[in-house]
Amino acid sequence: MDEKDLLAERFESHRARLHAVAQRMLGSAAEADDALQEAWLRTSRASRDDVDDLGAWLTTVVSRVCLTMMDSRRRRREEALGEEDRLPDPSVVVIDPAAGAPEEQALVADAVGGALLVVLDQLSPAERLAFVLHDLFGLSFEEIAPIVERTPAAARQLASRARRRVRGAEPPAADFKRRRAIVDAYLAAAREGDFDGLLNVLAPDVVLRVDAGGGVPLRIVRGAGAVASSASTGARAGQATGRSVRPALVDGEPGAVVFAADGTPVTIIGIAVAGDRVTGLDIMLDPARVAAVVGRG
Repeated sequence: MDEKDLLAERFESHRARLHAVAQRMLGSAAEADDALQEAWLRTSRASRDDVDDLGAWLTTVVSRVCLTMMDSRRRRREEALGEEDRLPDPSVVVIDPAAGAPEEQALVADAVGGALLVVLDQLSPAERLAFVLHDLFGLSFEEIAPIVERTPAAARQLASRARRRVRGAEPPAADFKRRRAIVDAYLAAAREGDFDGLLNVLAPDVVLRVDAGGGVPLRIVRGAGAVASSASTGARAGQATGRSVRPALVDGEPGAVVFAADGTPVTIIGIAVAGDRVTGLDIMLDPARVAAVVGRG
């Protein structure tokens, strides 16, 4: 066995742990796969003459790849929102009703849990990495410090700030169940064309963004009345063509995917919830992008 084959074998022996680190950093199994691919490319090109602990070294490589990907993702979203011509690709996991209650499957699909992912997304990349590596994977702050380019004491502070915010979050299962109930109420009201029901679940300043693809500018609808009218009209049109709606996790949050009568995914519905109201809706209609995103999930 030559040196590269031996390295590949050793890399594979660490893959499960590295993938778990990447998924908790990025919140997406598909993005974690991409991170590991990039980490392998960097590993295969790097000199490892002074590496004593390959597992720790690989964790550092994967963590730095994740930091780069998180920064790139943030910049893409800012550019997309600035141009207002398309929505960023979400991560999507369609819920199989036969596999258990949505909140139970969600927690299985992502070991961190929906509510915790929301909190982690609000942290800086350095805070998130320090918390994930120390609290979830047991790395010391001496090991974490060079990854986040801080002193061990500063890395400890990063993790401490993140930990306080995480502990202040609602328990994942309970919070997910609450948000799923609000999302289900919205979907039911839209399906029935219940204008008053929609007004009851939509925040007064709710924002709907619709990405139709094909170079069509992003359509933005503001206010509960206008969004309720648009939602009920769209749901009725979908029912007339035999479409069905299935619950999904969209970027770790309760959402939905609409399927055509032949089983093809045609629409992704991302839904933001604050308190007991829907505050934002992102609707992706571009057939090619919808199929690609749902396929990755």
